[in-house]
Amino acid sequence: MTETIKITAENIYQLDLTPVDKAIEKLLNNTDLATRSDDLGFEIDFPREETDPRELSEIPEIRLWYLRLDARYPWLPYLLDWRKEFSRYAAMLVPHQFNRVEGIQYNPEALEIFVMGKIFVISDWLQEKGIFAPSKLKGMAKMLGYELDDSFFEVLQ
Repeated sequence: MTETIKITAENIYQLDLTPVDKAIEKLLNNTDLATRSDDLGFEIDFPREETDPRELSEIPEIRLWYLRLDARYPWLPYLLDWRKEFSRYAAMLVPHQFNRVEGIQYNPEALEIFVMGKIFVISDWLQEKGIFAPSKLKGMAKMLGYELDDSFFEVLQ
């Protein structure tokens, strides 16, 4: 079951990761990572003017908070409800534009660097914990348009 972490404007402005710290500590202490499901999601309460057309990923303060989050927990996407949260997480960290017809358009080179960086970081973190989970990592990469072969993960072992 997904735990929703509530992030307030104050957390954003103060670059405060306390709500995430508490949720991750609880999760890591009470979950077998090898058999876990997608556990974390975010509810961001950031007041905006009604006429503000920006998506959350276009607000610099929120993106900065996500950069801090990613610096502290670079393996966090593994713990996210990644089917719902991973694309938003990527949008916070990867340069992009919104197209009314096609939706989010990532910078292709930046997206490739982001995806491969996350695969390397998460794979190493899982190996430290004695876990081999290529199917989940392949699914995460596929969500952002990348196909990874099983032989790629053999090289990482």
